[in-house]
Amino acid sequence: MSVRQLRRPLSLATALLISAGVAAAAAGCGGGSSAKGLIAFQTDRDGGYEIYVTHPDGVDFTNLTNNAAQDYTPSWSPDGSKIAFASDRDGGVLRVCVMNADGSGQRAITSNPTDDFAPVWSPDGSQIAFASNRDGNREIYVMNADGSQQTNITNNSFSDNGASWSPDSARIAFASDRDGDDEVYVMNADGSDPTPLTDNPAKDWDPAWSPDGSQMAFVSNRDGNAEIYVMNADGSDQVNITNNEGLDWSPAWSPDGSRIAFVSDRDGNPEVYVMKADGSAQKRLTNNFADDLTPDWTAAEDGADS
Repeated sequence: MSVRQLRRPLSLATALLISAGVAAAAAGCGGGSSAKGLIAFQTDRDGGYEIYVTHPDGVDFTNLTNNAAQDYTPSWSPDGSKIAFASDRDGGVLRVCVMNADGSGQRAITSNPTDDFAPVWSPDGSQIAFASNRDGNREIYVMNADGSQQTNITNNSFSDNGASWSPDSARIAFASDRDGDDEVYVMNADGSDPTPLTDNPAKDWDPAWSPDGSQMAFVSNRDGNAEIYVMNADGSDQVNITNNEGLDWSPAWSPDGSRIAFVSDRDGNPEVYVMKADGSAQKRLTNNFADDLTPDWTAAEDGADS
């Protein structure tokens, strides 16, 4: 969720289904200096969508991509040294790209006539899952981190997207409408044994596995609007943790599992927020008139673990 995803220009409705003048005015992301690492996100504050990074206290915003194309859905490598993202810089078709954590070395690792998007690194760093329309509908693919061996692992006639790896890289959670509406599923990393974790008449999407593997955040509109929920990894104990009248989506856990970054339009436009993992202390991280979307959090303080 995440995702969070992607056409040009990116509408709010599209962002929901997928997956700053930024002063230190974002006066407070919950936790202040106790929250570590860097958060990458996409924003159109410079006109087109770019990948930015900031600290979890909402200072030092940096544009990493800096080009005229549209760049979306950043995903940190496990060691914080690289970021995968989607870009339409190659003739208007979305490709999965990879860059170094400082924005250097930007290159496409997929190339086909249809869109590839929403990349997500496996926790062991060896693979990247992504969504693609190349077989006529949205499917989840897995490839090696260098772009080789691209394999369709969902292989069905329905829409599958929003991949999230388990911490041991053995399973992938995703959203699918194969049962008539969007539900959260889990499957083995090779695509076998897809199993629904949610089952209700509403739409459930955008799963995000907690770092310890015990829980999963996801988005649902079962209470009338998009909210962030958390459930156990087996699908039990599904709890609404945002509970407000705005739209909340695109959850991303902090590396220590204590916090969740997410997107909300509760203040009039999509901004990145951070809250404790139980939903308390919800604080706005970004504060501008642009759309800030699809956060992803790394433990690395400088974009690369030492």
